[in-house]
Amino acid sequence: MSKKIILLAGPTASGKSKLAIQLAKKINGEIINADSMQIYKEFTVLSSRPIDREINNPKHHLYGIISVKKNFSAGDWLKLTKSKVKLCHSKKKLPIIVGGTGLYFNMITRGLSKIPSIDLSTRNKVRQLFKKLGYKNFYQKLINLDPKVKNEILPNDSQRAQRAFEVMIKTKKSLFDWIENTKSDFVNFEIKKIFIEVPRDMLLKNIFKRTELMFKNGCIQEVQKFNLLKLNKSLSANKLIGVQEINRYLNGLISLDECKEHVNIKTRQYAKRQNTWA
Repeated sequence: MSKKIILLAGPTASGKSKLAIQLAKKINGEIINADSMQIYKEFTVLSSRPIDREINNPKHHLYGIISVKKNFSAGDWLKLTKSKVKLCHSKKKLPIIVGGTGLYFNMITRGLSKIPSIDLSTRNKVRQLFKKLGYKNFYQKLINLDPKVKNEILPNDSQRAQRAFEVMIKTKKSLFDWIENTKSDFVNFEIKKIFIEVPRDMLLKNIFKRTELMFKNGCIQEVQKFNLLKLNKSLSANKLIGVQEINRYLNGLISLDECKEHVNIKTRQYAKRQNTWA
């Protein structure tokens, strides 16, 4: 049983959580969260986090453990995950790491690169440049700066593109040079990878149904409570799909139907990016 891990990935609304529960019950496993937004306590509905009665049978780890008030890095997640994997093995349980955050899975299979921290000034300059140029022109500028990006990052993957840009201008070294010199902490583990593929038409229907269910279950009220905390806009929780869209609705800038459609569009775009991790 020791030295084995299952990685269960797939696009949002593909049924990962349901499959993980079925699998854990069948093979005596426990589930470890690999979704960067389901980590937060304050977002249950909008992050589609498993409900309380699900997370105890089978046992779930790293769901709703961090306040949105705090910074939580990929390195923090890796440290906690290593601890939970060790705990599972000590109980003769098979760890099933499930979620939609590709960076987390890459850290399991490839390791965490030792990239020097990027200062806020550099990060803000890159973000401002991205807004000024738009994603297509920004991507072309990035390719000119770092040709190694071309076959590794899609033009519409704005988050990774900006990350690659800031690493290059700060360190004078490609993001992929840094990644190449990393080593996984799980190199001696037997890792089984499962990726859920869902026909596009079915996935779009699932996304639409999930959006409707989130609004029915109170995601607007969840964002209102989040707003009362008056957090710094740079904190990661602000990036959760639905936060900006619902705030535009609350501020009277769009209708409720438009809000839902914008959430659907953003979710579909995210699901498309997730498919590139297969």
